[in-house]
Amino acid sequence: MKRLYNLVNNDELKQRMLQSAQNRTTLSFYQYARIENPAEFRDQFYLGLAQYGIFGRIYVAQEGVNAQISVPNEQFEAFKNYLDSIDFLKNIRLNIAVKDNGKSFYKLKIKVREKIVADGLNDATFDATKRGKGLNAKEYNELTNDPNTIVVDMRNHYESEVGYFEGAIRPDVETFREALPVVEKMLANKKEENIVMYCTGGIRCEKASAYYLHKGFRNVFMVEGGIINYAKQCQELGLENKFVGKNFVFDERMGEQISETVVAKCHQCGKPCDVHVNCANDACHILFIQCEECAETYDKCCSKKCSDFIQLPEEQQEILKKTVQFNGTKFGKGRYKALSKDEVLELD
Repeated sequence: MKRLYNLVNNDELKQRMLQSAQNRTTLSFYQYARIENPAEFRDQFYLGLAQYGIFGRIYVAQEGVNAQISVPNEQFEAFKNYLDSIDFLKNIRLNIAVKDNGKSFYKLKIKVREKIVADGLNDATFDATKRGKGLNAKEYNELTNDPNTIVVDMRNHYESEVGYFEGAIRPDVETFREALPVVEKMLANKKEENIVMYCTGGIRCEKASAYYLHKGFRNVFMVEGGIINYAKQCQELGLENKFVGKNFVFDERMGEQISETVVAKCHQCGKPCDVHVNCANDACHILFIQCEECAETYDKCCSKKCSDFIQLPEEQQEILKKTVQFNGTKFGKGRYKALSKDEVLELD
């Protein structure tokens, strides 16, 4: 029987990926579709992709597929042919990464989920396929030249903190599930206005556009293919790029530069910086923005407390993990105002 899961240690896999000279292409795709047996499809899909040496993170649900992957360049055409052999994935748009070093993923992971993007919706009358009108880069630029057009970022605060479309409303939320009702309330008296939504690759704003049409908004649009596709079209067609800063991505790269402007600040010293990292203290692991100087000062940690903690013997760390709380103990996404960087580690 062929393996349907990876059995090699994650650290070893990551080292293999970092040391590999193989040229790979990072891309994403998604498709809303009706999958009767997600678990069975998941296993078939795993075997199908694994034969081409594909790495990445994929979610499968009854409502479709959501994938972020990297493909060996020499297998790219074979991979596309394989997707075309699956009816609902035939001729699907592939969002190729804007900035890519081929080191985005180090293993293949496919999970069955209730939904391909967590939205918290349980309205049986809501149909995600009745979406808003998709806009290419040229159409987006033209529509947003009208000062009355409302642009809404459907991503989380830690994503929009490092890059965003000019003039966009950026909700202060940590999840897409949280964003849907927040944005609905913000736009409650704008149901006749032109509203344009965007996200990283299109999957969240596609569902959001369908949801707001369902809730009575009249003129809902979405950036087709998200920031990734928009930036690619601007580059290829020589269009004005209205996205400022970096596009946050959910892989080892943490971001890809869309414009040279740095719009974020280091969460520890406040200097211009847009580099996301996870705290080096695995008991914390909070996601935050850190400049090179602070990374050296705090040993790549979010605080002195975490820096002190990782200096302790591993045995002592294991004991203290059960009682000591860190910035990321509750798995929050860090902000400068939320990080306690100078708290002292108290030992009994």
